[in-house]
Amino acid sequence: MRILISNDDGIYSPGIVSLAKAASRFGEVRIIAPDVEQSSMSHAITSSRPLRFKRVHRLEFDAYSVNGTPADCVALGMHRWGHVDLVLSGINLGLNLGNSCWHSGTLAAAKQAALLGARGIAFSTNVSDNTPLEGAAKGTDRWAVEHNWVSITPLRLDLTDEADLSRALAVSNPPAAKATKKRTSVGRSRKRRR
Repeated sequence: MRILISNDDGIYSPGIVSLAKAASRFGEVRIIAPDVEQSSMSHAITSSRPLRFKRVHRLEFDAYSVNGTPADCVALGMHRWGHVDLVLSGINLGLNLGNSCWHSGTLAAAKQAALLGARGIAFSTNVSDNTPLEGAAKGTDRWAVEHNWVSITPLRLDLTDEADLSRALAVSNPPAAKATKKRTSVGRSRKRRR
């Protein structure tokens, strides 16, 4: 199994090496990560300058640093390595819970894998004992972590709100039966005028 490891904390983050060590028990591992921290970059990609990558020393792992975002790293890694079975992103130094999934570069690396046809999993861990300003609602991912559980949240790429889309389509495209009645009444009124 080919496993690509990335993150948003940068190639020299201790979390990426821990994840690579664990993953190496299951397959061939390659690390491709940003050359500097790219936290909160969300799913940004580089389009205005060339990307550079260089080989770096990360224990026994085949590792490369990239002057780009986490999504860039995964796209470049999957292109250069060929077939990749799984992309693991992290271990992020700080929790990616709740609304932070919208701006997390760690999560974006896993999403980029899914966009390119591979499975992606993002990992994060708490690095501080401080709690947020407000308590978490029961049953949420933050609540689980605050109660010493592991939180696993399956996500999908399709963000379409199907219910709102159906309502919008119903307003802009009336049902065929209503359109037929309208045409019939127009036809009758014309006959009366003659």
